[in-house]
Amino acid sequence: MYVAAMRVLPAGVVLVLLGRLSSPWRPRGVEWRPIVVLGVCNFALFFPLLVGAVYRLPGGVAAAAGGVQPLLVSGFTWVSARRRPRAVEVVLGIVAAVGVALVVVRPGAQLDPVGVGLALAANVSFAAGVVLTKRYPAPPSRLAATGWQLLAAGAILVPLALVAEGAPPFPGPRSILGFGYLSLIATGGAFMLWFNGVRALPASIPPLVGLASPITGAVLGWLVLEQSLAPVQLLGFAVTIGAIARGCLRPGSGSASTMARHDGGSPEESQAVGTPILRRAS
Repeated sequence: MYVAAMRVLPAGVVLVLLGRLSSPWRPRGVEWRPIVVLGVCNFALFFPLLVGAVYRLPGGVAAAAGGVQPLLVSGFTWVSARRRPRAVEVVLGIVAAVGVALVVVRPGAQLDPVGVGLALAANVSFAAGVVLTKRYPAPPSRLAATGWQLLAAGAILVPLALVAEGAPPFPGPRSILGFGYLSLIATGGAFMLWFNGVRALPASIPPLVGLASPITGAVLGWLVLEQSLAPVQLLGFAVTIGAIARGCLRPGSGSASTMARHDGGSPEESQAVGTPILRRAS
C-alpha cells in the first residue's frame, strides 16, 4: 500500500500545481465522478495489486499477465459500448499474449496462485480504466485531471496503508531517489503520455502497444544486465511486435464513421482525435 501511495502522491501534487499554471480548471460537482472512478481503476486498485503480484511472482510471470489486456479491453468495450470485437482483434490479442509469454516466462517459473490472481485483477482494473477514459468526456486540462486522479488515489491508499501496514519506515536517500523516479517520471510523466494516447486512438490499440513494455524490459536486461536471449524468446519478440504492428495498421480506420463506431463516439470526435494518424499509417 505504501509503495503504491508513494508512486501516486508526489506525482499528483506536481501535476496539479503545473496544471494550475496552465489552466484555472479544477474538478467541481459532477466532474469529480470521473476523476475518482478513473483514479481508482488506474491507480488506487491497479498499483497495490500490481506490487503484490510482483512480490509474489517472478517478474516475467507478472509481466506475462499483462498480455491479457487487449482481450480485456475488447470485452469491456463490448459491454460498455455494445460493440462486439472483430475476429481479428481477438486473434491479435491471443497472438500478442502468447508472444509476451514466450519472451518473459522462464522455464521452471513458480506460479503462486495468489500472485497470479493479483496480477490478473490488476490488469482487469487497468483495462477498465482504459475503456472508461475513452467513455468519459475529455477534461479541459488533461495535466490537472491526471494530477487530481493521482491525488484521489492517494487519498484512498494512505488511510488503507495506515490501517493495514501501520506507520511507514523512514525512507533512506536511495529509497527517496527511487520513489522520486517511480512517481515523477514512471507515473506522472508516463501516464500523461498514456492518457493522451488513449484519447487519440481507438480503445483496442493502446493496450496492444502497451505489450511492448515487457519486450522493452527483456531488451534492457540483455543490453544492461547481459542476460542471454534464447531462440524461443527471439521468436516471442517477432510474434509480439508483428501482432502490435498488425493491430495498428487495421484496415478501414480512415473513415470517420468507422472510427466512431469503434470508439463509441461521434464522427466529429473521431475525426478530431484519431483519424488522420491512422489514415496515414494505413
